[in-house]
Amino acid sequence: MNYTRVLVVGGAGFIGRHVVNQLAARGIRVTVPTRRRDRARHLILLPTVEVVETDVNAAGVLERLVEPCDAVINLAGVLHSRRAGAGSEAGNRFGQDFFEAHVELPQHIVSACRAAGVKRLVHMSALGAARNAPSEYLRSKGAGEEVILAADDLGVTVFRPSVVFGPEDRFLNLFAKIAAITPVLAVACPEAHFQPVYVGDVAQAFVRSLNERDALGKGYDLCGPREYSLRELVEYVCRVTGRRRLVIGLGGKSSWLQALVMENLPGKVLTRDNVLSMRVPNVSRVALPFGIAPTALEAAVPLYMAHAAPRERLGDLRHKAHR
Repeated sequence: MNYTRVLVVGGAGFIGRHVVNQLAARGIRVTVPTRRRDRARHLILLPTVEVVETDVNAAGVLERLVEPCDAVINLAGVLHSRRAGAGSEAGNRFGQDFFEAHVELPQHIVSACRAAGVKRLVHMSALGAARNAPSEYLRSKGAGEEVILAADDLGVTVFRPSVVFGPEDRFLNLFAKIAAITPVLAVACPEAHFQPVYVGDVAQAFVRSLNERDALGKGYDLCGPREYSLRELVEYVCRVTGRRRLVIGLGGKSSWLQALVMENLPGKVLTRDNVLSMRVPNVSRVALPFGIAPTALEAAVPLYMAHAAPRERLGDLRHKAHR
């Protein structure tokens, strides 16, 4: 089936903007709901994209948004949550924000698709998501994934990306910002393993899956070509940005204490739930689906992180990146 109008929930976010751009490049009409229209100003100028300022959790909103569409992509998610809430009371062992974003919203999307007769739904879970995972984040993602895959009357596909990197990411760019202001980086869980995947590859997987009949009812891991420890990633960022920094790996108790302090600071850069998530290796041996060739971190990062490097390093970085 050729899809002509797609609703992208979470389309104003980091991954969402890349998915929306690829859909728009194919001439597909895209609806992007957002609570604040100014957050999606980068999408407003795209000719086939309609940005709607609304709250998808409000009664009747999802039904109205889904009704004119023939497919839905759900990218909504949160990294942090209040610890007590509806999910905990229901015995699901995760907080209110996780419950609302990762379980309740997918339930509402499935119901809205059924009510509108929309038969194609693509959903973003997370690598390591499972009901018995150590963190609330991964447990709630696992519960949401179960909701989607149980909707066997719809054509559903689930993707589980590792940590996603790209120009606007809040992972590698965060370490670059920290390295710019401090000579020492104390890294929690330094031996946690990741297999970072490029945001453009993730967007390709979502968009290509729409017309892949073999993808119906299936879940796919999305990972890059190489595994790294968190320490290796932080050291790499320091090299790319030309900053000589001392990287100190914290032990288990020190990592927990750092997270306890930082989760009470504005922005919540790190929480104890993040530490629990990092106990699960964020890696997979499965290749990217649909013949997508994974982008190496070393090929992409210098292109967008050059601005964070001292001026004298820019020429060298551009040369290495073949620019």
